[in-house]
Parts: sequence; structure tokens; C-alpha cells
Amino acid sequence: MIQLNSHKLKQAEADFMSRYPDGFADPEMVKIGKRHPMAKMTALARECFSAKARKNIQQYADDMAKVVGRSSMVSMFEKPKFRDFVKRLAPGERSFMVQAMHDFLHGSNQQAGFEALVELLKTEKLAKWSLVSIIPAYFAPTDEVFVKPTTAKNIIQYFEVSGLVYKPLPTWAFYSAYRDLINEAKTKVDSSLSPSNAAFSGFLMMTMPSLKD
Repeated sequence: MIQLNSHKLKQAEADFMSRYPDGFADPEMVKIGKRHPMAKMTALARECFSAKARKNIQQYADDMAKVVGRSSMVSMFEKPKFRDFVKRLAPGERSFMVQAMHDFLHGSNQQAGFEALVELLKTEKLAKWSLVSIIPAYFAPTDEVFVKPTTAKNIIQYFEVSGLVYKPLPTWAFYSAYRDLINEAKTKVDSSLSPSNAAFSGFLMMTMPSLKD
């Protein structure tokens, strides 16, 4: 099983808890967390992408662009590109995108949905980790993961994760392995450090010496 260096993980926990005794419920972290309103975005994602929402293809596609546009975790450069991409999609392509995201969120074969979405985004060089993973990270915040390239690469390097190699093009192999890594690692520390997987990744990032500032 791919794992973080347990010694460094416990060190990170001790360091973080010494500064923020209540974890992400600590007043200072609550203040910082207001920049990333996870609960609000999760509520929006679950409203927009419920199992029955797929029936309205146009609305579902528009909502994908809306959620990406409102995200505090997607770069300002990628938001308009994705919005314009969605607007330009032909009806068949729009249906394909909606089905891919639906399968990712609700299907019995997440891999198929993930890979279909990547293939469509590749047609306009938009197959970016942030665009592929942001909606699932909001929809199922304690199960799925948001893959931010810099954060993922630094976690792998600093916590000495062997057997996991980051690559710019999103792949299911990396996503599923990284998701397993995060979901396993959070069970090894205080539960206050993982109100969501995005928050847990933030905890890891904040405790890496090179990224504290």
C-alpha cells in the first residue's frame, strides 16, 4: 500500500495541533477557511449534480461551468477557458460531458466517467487536474480528492511517497492511488484535521517547511 512517511505525518500533526489545538475548528483556521467555503460549495454541487439532474443536459452543463467559476481552488485563468469551452460544445458533446461527470459522481464505473471527461477536455487542451477533480471534490468532500498539481507534487516529495509519480495529464491510475493515499493518511491523525479531504491536503501543505510561508 502506498503511504505517507508515518514519522513525518505525526510530526506534521504535532506541529499543526500546537498552533491550532482544535484543528480546523480552531478560530484562526475558521477565519482562514472562510476563503474556501467548502460547505457552501458542497451544498451547491449536490443540488446541481443529483442523480436526477442529468435529465436537463443544458442546465447540468451550465452548472458545471458555474461551480468551476465559483470555486476558490481553481485558477482565474482556467475558469473562463472552461466556461467558454462549455458554451462552444455541440449538443452531442454536451451530452457526452454530462454523462461522463454523472458516471464519475454516481456510476458504478467511476473510471469510465473520469477517462471520458479527460478525453473530451483534451480536445481543447483543457485536461487539467483542477478541472477534472474539482466537482467531485465538492460533491463528495470526504471521499474524493482535489488534485492541485503543486500540492500533490510536494506531498509526494516531502512525505516520501514511493510508487506514486505525478504527471500533468490526468489519469485514473494516479487519481485513484492519490485518493487512497489521502483517505488512508487522514485515519492516522486527529479527525479534526480532516473535515474534508481538501482541508486535510491543506493541513499537509501548511506543515511542509518550504510551504509554511
